[in-house]
Amino acid sequence: MPANKNMMISFDLDTHIYRPLKQVFSFIATPENDFQWQYGTLGSTQLSKGEIGLGSLFRTRGHFMGHRIESVYEVTEFEPNKRYGVKSLSGPIDSRTLYTFEVAEGCTRIKITTRVSPGDLLKIVDVSVEKKVKKQSRENLALLKALLEAHPMDNT
Repeated sequence: MPANKNMMISFDLDTHIYRPLKQVFSFIATPENDFQWQYGTLGSTQLSKGEIGLGSLFRTRGHFMGHRIESVYEVTEFEPNKRYGVKSLSGPIDSRTLYTFEVAEGCTRIKITTRVSPGDLLKIVDVSVEKKVKKQSRENLALLKALLEAHPMDNT
């Protein structure tokens, strides 16, 4: 049954990545890497000057469920090697994502908390849309893990 178009899709994911925490954090907190592990992302470019940090802005171009989209994001949380959060400032999708990092069992444990509202992009948000978004996010996380673990371990 169709739901309200203002419906919020919320979920939490986590995994263990067998790479040093500093390396995992650095990779995720570099917007230019997004296209390598986030389905639908064609490219991301930092808009603000200097190193990425709290308040930094970046633009992402891509596609979502058959729609071409461009959005600007702001870094809302930035605690090196612990927390990295972003929220959309423009574009058709209202989203917030928080990544938290910790060393666990000899690897990096990453937890991702996501809240998405498709807004006017989709006229009707139903359970199938929510399932697709969650499934794609799980696949993105699996791709991130495979990508980072594909290289020999170093001591960084």
